[in-house]
Amino acid sequence: MNSALRKIGQITLFLLSTLRVCVPALARPGLIARQVYNTGARSLIIIMLCGLFVGMTLGLLGYDLLGRFGSESALGVAAALGLVKVLGPVLTALLFAGRAGTALTSEIGLMRATDQLTAMEVMAVDPMRHIIAPRFLGGVIAMPLLAAIFSVIGLYGAQLVGVTLMGVDTGTFWSQMQDAVGMADINEGLVKSFAFGVACTLLAVYEGYHAERTAEGVGLATTRTVIASSVLVLIINYMLTAAFL
Repeated sequence: MNSALRKIGQITLFLLSTLRVCVPALARPGLIARQVYNTGARSLIIIMLCGLFVGMTLGLLGYDLLGRFGSESALGVAAALGLVKVLGPVLTALLFAGRAGTALTSEIGLMRATDQLTAMEVMAVDPMRHIIAPRFLGGVIAMPLLAAIFSVIGLYGAQLVGVTLMGVDTGTFWSQMQDAVGMADINEGLVKSFAFGVACTLLAVYEGYHAERTAEGVGLATTRTVIASSVLVLIINYMLTAAFL
């Protein structure tokens, strides 16, 4: 218990230190844009592919469930609410932790193992400002964008199955969705994706920055990143869902 509380305290202090140097890091937008590309654009293929098949699966299950109550026309509403409020942000965060989070941890961990961060400190260059902050900001910016893309592609997948395969009326599918999904639902998804972006990116850069200076230490840090990020995403999702309800 004491070790867990100590770890939480260390991560909180690391977050405060990162936030302190984020404002000066904004003076180098090119570096942040490069990190948005590394964490976001390079994750697009897996995000879009998973979003398509999740939406198609949601269309099948939704049609089967709603068909038992004679409400197949509400498939668009069920798919939109499920993707925008829960599945989009959560699954994007889990995929982000597995792809971008591990890349960040291993990159920073190798910089620690090869004494590059120590060399920067010796030369009076703050690694928190030049290494950690741009990667943190890049991940936080990329996560809501990826979640939005996941949801859009997922809706297309649900429409592909519901309308093309199952015969749901196209106008009914989209009109009911537009009437039922409001800005409050979209804002919930945005808040969740932003919170997941902060949590996943923070854990990734923290584990990399504090990784042991061995190949095994970097591997363990990468493993801890995936496990801790996945668990934390599910916990935060429950808390935010309860709060919005």
